[in-house]
Amino acid sequence: MRELLRTNDIVLVSAVGALLDGANIDHLLVDANMSVLEGSLGIIPRRILVHDDDNLAARRLLIDAGLGHELKYEN
Repeated sequence: MRELLRTNDIVLVSAVGALLDGANIDHLLVDANMSVLEGSLGIIPRRILVHDDDNLAARRLLIDAGLGHELKYEN
């Protein structure tokens, strides 16, 4: 799996999840429950992961939706 984006913005996480669901791209939200450790301060970013095979399609989807600036940089 590859990291698609990392953010503290829970609204963005929800929007990206909805976009990926609408495009039938499987994804995994990780670090969502870290608020238990951090005290609900929102300092630990949530990450959205996609399968390697879906990485390009997911990145294109976010770029087309105007969210390309949120994508994690790929080397």
